[in-house]
Amino acid sequence: MAGCWVLVDGITVHLGVSKDTAFTKVKERGMPSHKAGRLWKFKVGEVDDCIRAGGPNSEPSRKEAK
Repeated sequence: MAGCWVLVDGITVHLGVSKDTAFTKVKERGMPSHKAGRLWKFKVGEVDDCIRAGGPNSEPSRKEAK
């Protein structure tokens, strides 16, 4: 799943956070994201790399926590 693109619903499931938290991480903390028209897209690998590097709150994804 690391190279996959997901919409906000997918990244919230991956990280175990709410939509509000995901958008806060994007706007205030610099979580990697790409806006295409009205849609926000996330490359799972970029988000995981950001978190591993100590980015947006450094919360591990569910996948890493296992």
